Amino acid sequence: MKTTYTKNILRTLVLAGCMLLAFHPQAQAQYTSPRKVHFTVDWQMNAPLSTNFADKISGWGMNFEGAYDVTPHFSAGAFVSFHTNHRYVDRQTISLSPTESLTTDQQRSAFQIPFGITTAYTFCTDSHIRPYAGVKLGTMFARNTTYFGTGGLYDKAWGFYVSPEIGLKIYPNKQKNWGFHVAGYYSYATNRTKTLTEDIDGQNNAGFRLGILF
Repeated sequence: MKTTYTKNILRTLVLAGCMLLAFHPQAQAQYTSPRKVHFTVDWQMNAPLSTNFADKISGWGMNFEGAYDVTPHFSAGAFVSFHTNHRYVDRQTISLSPTESLTTDQQRSAFQIPFGITTAYTFCTDSHIRPYAGVKLGTMFARNTTYFGTGGLYDKAWGFYVSPEIGLKIYPNKQKNWGFHVAGYYSYATNRTKTLTEDIDGQNNAGFRLGILF
């Protein structure tokens, strides 16, 4: 009886040892695998579409995002960005009402801050150059300001924001723990604002981003 009990203990210890030996390489592989959390910092160019309020392409923008690799191909996270576009309008007479008019030049400024969630599907995950397609969803704060004379007029609003994008993640080093980011995007927001000369119902933008990821 003692011999059988001892054999069972030895058999259990041997089995446990084999399981530990089998588990150790997997644990080591998980420990040395690339990290799943990534951050991106971009400089941003932006061109407003379908509005002539402030329609000049501008480089006054940045984009920040953090993402988690849910799978080797699919990632999800959060983002926030900001941008300002400007336009100068020569001196003109503006009719404000049947009995009022204003003669002035204008300096227009359109400021946007979208933020929310971001998702992306990355192709060629074993390569140093990884194309991807993604979409950003969230809300956007917008403020459109017209400066004239010694004063100004502004309106601000919140709206729903959606922005599909395609881009490249470029890793120059063997470890692939940092790299460069290039992306092109289109965005639409439902913000509605009033300006000195017109009402804006929805804001469309197109642009590109250039930055680093780590």
